[in-house]
Amino acid sequence: MAPMSKEEIEKMLKNYAPQTVEYDPDVDGGEEHKIRDELLDEKAQLKDIITNLKQQHRGDRKVRR
Repeated sequence: MAPMSKEEIEKMLKNYAPQTVEYDPDVDGGEEHKIRDELLDEKAQLKDIITNLKQQHRGDRKVRR
């Protein structure tokens, strides 16, 4: 495709009228971010539970790193 001149581009866009784009959850995947947020929340809860269980199991022993 050959490059277009400025006049050709202006002629093509002469009658261009921008349209408002509507949000469509079916097309845009509206639920995906909610699923991810739910998984991250569950991960944080499980991490807290595991941390507490490890502390209980460890008792008075110190962890050296």
